[in-house]
Amino acid sequence: MEIRPYRAEDEDAVIQLWRDCRLVVPHNDPHKDIRRKQAMQADLLLVGIEDGRLVATLMAGYEGHRGWLNYLAVAPDRQRCGFGRQMVAEAEIRLRRMGCPKINLQVRRGNAGVVEFYRKLGYLEDDVVSMGKRLEKD
Repeated sequence: MEIRPYRAEDEDAVIQLWRDCRLVVPHNDPHKDIRRKQAMQADLLLVGIEDGRLVATLMAGYEGHRGWLNYLAVAPDRQRCGFGRQMVAEAEIRLRRMGCPKINLQVRRGNAGVVEFYRKLGYLEDDVVSMGKRLEKD
């Protein structure tokens, strides 16, 4: 699998992949999420390509204190092939180059399989309460 930054022509395939992986929720407009990411650290929206097909995505970011991982998706028919692990490893390399000392991520409650995936990659549960506030209604 080739990993590269997102390109505008990837948009439809990226959003379809996110839908296929049930990452699109009513309060997040995927088109807006992509536009927002393209305005900030655009090179950290990564896609994985296999035989010309977009099969994986990962959106990473770093704000000077912590790195973040979002929108990790692997096509359902390509899961358990190591693509998720490759995407996370590439994001970790890029964030480390930026001086990032720690990466955070959030997993929706009840998604035990994803929690276990990240545990196997060395991620641990932090003793924190995750909070958020919507500044814009999508």
